[in-house]
Amino acid sequence: MAALENGTVIDHIPSAKLFAVVSLLHLEECKTAVTVGFNLKSKKMGHKSIIKIANKFFTDEELNQLAVITPNVSLCIIRDYEVVEKKTVRLSDDIKGIIKCNNPKCITNNEPMYTRFHVLNHDTGTICCHYCNTQQHLDEVKLC
Repeated sequence: MAALENGTVIDHIPSAKLFAVVSLLHLEECKTAVTVGFNLKSKKMGHKSIIKIANKFFTDEELNQLAVITPNVSLCIIRDYEVVEKKTVRLSDDIKGIIKCNNPKCITNNEPMYTRFHVLNHDTGTICCHYCNTQQHLDEVKLC
């Protein structure tokens, strides 16, 4: 993979989640170079995927969405071919306006309002709707 002068590298993406990440971040609409590595060998994960995006730096909102799909991915910010920041994307305790509630009677499915979920367990990915208390698992959520 080519070196990145400026931009962002998203590493340690579970390979099964790669195309969901591409879709979520709308990378197919990106006007700069995007390099994708799929099913690469990894000592840590067995297999992983990686995305390099030239001249793209993500907002906190985009990172929160990414954390819902793939918590614990590594994010590297590159400037002048150097890593200036490296962090792990973590799921926040409150998730607002990203996930749909799977309860059809929930007010968020019947009124024009943002959804809100509380993370009950980061390890298992269990979340709970703020309004109707319906529990869901992150592997089964639908994005708004």
